[in-house]
Amino acid sequence: MAARLLPVLLAVLLAGLAVLAGAGSAGAHAALTGSDPQQDSVVEQAPKEVSLTFSEQIAVDEDAIRVLDPAGNRADTEETPRSLGSGGAQYAVKLRAGLPDGTFTVAYQVVSADSHPVAGAFTFSIGAPSETSAAVPDQASGGGAVGALYGIARYLSYAGFTLLVGGAAFVLACWPRGAGVRPMQRLVAFSWVGLTAATLAMLLLRGPYAGSGRLGDVFDLEVLGGVLETKTGAALVSRLLLLAAAALFVAVLFGAYARREDPKERRDLTFGLAIGGTVVAAGLAATWAMSEHASTGLQAGIAMPVDVLHLLAVAAWLGGLTALLVALYRGPAVERAAVRRFSRVAFGSVVVLALTGLYQSWRQVGSWSALTGTSYGQLLLVKIGLVALLVAVAGLSRRWTGRLGEAPGDTGAQGPEGEGASAPNSTEAATDSAPDSGDGERSEVVVATAEASERAEAERPAAGQGAEAEAGAPGAESAATARVPVQADPAREAQLRRQREAASAATRKKRRDGDPERSGLRRSVLLEAGIAVVVLAVTTVLTTTEPGRTEEEAAAGTSAPAAQQQGPVSLTVPFDTGGKDGKGTVLLDLDPGRSGDNALHVYVQDPGKEPLDVPEVKVALTLKAQELGPLAAPLERISEGHWSATGVQIPLAGSWTVAVTVRTSDIDQVTVSKNARIG
Repeated sequence: MAARLLPVLLAVLLAGLAVLAGAGSAGAHAALTGSDPQQDSVVEQAPKEVSLTFSEQIAVDEDAIRVLDPAGNRADTEETPRSLGSGGAQYAVKLRAGLPDGTFTVAYQVVSADSHPVAGAFTFSIGAPSETSAAVPDQASGGGAVGALYGIARYLSYAGFTLLVGGAAFVLACWPRGAGVRPMQRLVAFSWVGLTAATLAMLLLRGPYAGSGRLGDVFDLEVLGGVLETKTGAALVSRLLLLAAAALFVAVLFGAYARREDPKERRDLTFGLAIGGTVVAAGLAATWAMSEHASTGLQAGIAMPVDVLHLLAVAAWLGGLTALLVALYRGPAVERAAVRRFSRVAFGSVVVLALTGLYQSWRQVGSWSALTGTSYGQLLLVKIGLVALLVAVAGLSRRWTGRLGEAPGDTGAQGPEGEGASAPNSTEAATDSAPDSGDGERSEVVVATAEASERAEAERPAAGQGAEAEAGAPGAESAATARVPVQADPAREAQLRRQREAASAATRKKRRDGDPERSGLRRSVLLEAGIAVVVLAVTTVLTTTEPGRTEEEAAAGTSAPAAQQQGPVSLTVPFDTGGKDGKGTVLLDLDPGRSGDNALHVYVQDPGKEPLDVPEVKVALTLKAQELGPLAAPLERISEGHWSATGVQIPLAGSWTVAVTVRTSDIDQVTVSKNARIG
């Protein structure tokens, strides 16, 4: 069975990578919700600037927004886009003077607050539509070879973190004797190397991944310098610094800790390693929480520590599961007490995962329609199904663990860890109690017998000639000479050592394969590990997919269903300022009455429905459900009782509160509100 372990895990790993590759280019958390001019619109005169509105805060550089004329030339001033407020979600670029009529292309490439690149393009026309030769890059942001390499590095970083933290925690909390076992040392050390290499790769690939998409920019120091100034760059650098501390932890765990024999010194060192390891592991998990989905959106202050707990629980469960699998197949026999300890740790991790996962699912999905109708929601359902299957298989493993504890001959004798172990007459107890260095050099009765027999046969001629040697017989010198090569021959000693190792490995394998309880546990743990690899792949895809809540809001803002596209919004709002001629009515017309660019007309009338000239009118819009606003409309007086504003941006569709302030004299003023469905 052990010989088949590597191919099985490799096949499952490739399947997980196939899931990762099949997800396509990375989706993003931010989405374009509006623009001025609007997509596919025709304006009579050339605007002074083009503005874009996104669903969340974004980061831009000097080429983030480009406007191309019908000939494909830059129509903007090529300056860095300026923020228009709205929490960093709205940016504009100035256009050159004297632009010709025709169709213009707006191309944008920005980075959302959760570190994912967003790219796209649309057109608008001045005067009338025309043919255009503007070329927009076909490759989506985050795609191509750079995107594939970045996705693989992201997957390997999650896997490395899981195995590093989970493997070290398994040794420290469940199986202290494993600190001296070579396969466990290799697992944790290789995980550290893999996580470090993946982090360095992500740091170098980040610039072209979020920008040009050219693999040649990986070693561009100017691009790398720009990455270091971003939130993602700071998180990756912090991760590298924490990995340096993790290297010291690993060195102590498998060095000084493994060699400690004094119980008090071992307890003190265990406490220090537990505190230090927890701090380092939490810091590593925070580098993901501070730069991805948890760092933006609803309740970010709560979501980030919850995400840290979620990642630590994943590592404790799945990383510890992998460590147990390695111990069962490649290391010496694991004490039953260690398996029972891990069973308790895994159960606690599942509880934490359920609670934190429930909160994160609500936060990122928000509705049943988003759960079933968006890519994020569908992937989340797949993950939930896989985790449920994983828990079911884990229950089977717990049953095998219970059988180990109830095996015949389990008298409760104290094993190496001070907990119950089986009695000496049990084969497994003998295996558990036997000392082992981790290199397969355990003393075996079969090996000792074979070695004694070989040495007796080699020394038999010398014994037969002993009398002649003592008497000075002619054959004494030749007999002595014959004995020296047999005892000092390096080749012979190497051959004997190989025989001892082979016999020891064969005996150990025979003992393991002869124990049905432990064989059943190995099979169930192997199945758990295979499912866990796929779960990790789906989780990695989820981190690069636009959350369902955002996808629905963006869809509502850019292409609302027909039932919601009610056309222009008209409101009638009566008012009374309390002063002379202070009563009247305000009529508001918002056209086209949906998210994006709108024109607002305000008419003030007296009780006789005649135009009423007032000193001042103000209009502000608030979307309380999303905590947007108040957004003030820049009204200008057109004529008596008539005010208007152009370019009124409605970021999202929803139930907006329209507040109208009317001042009829220097001291008489009132603010009245009315709700309206816009979008």
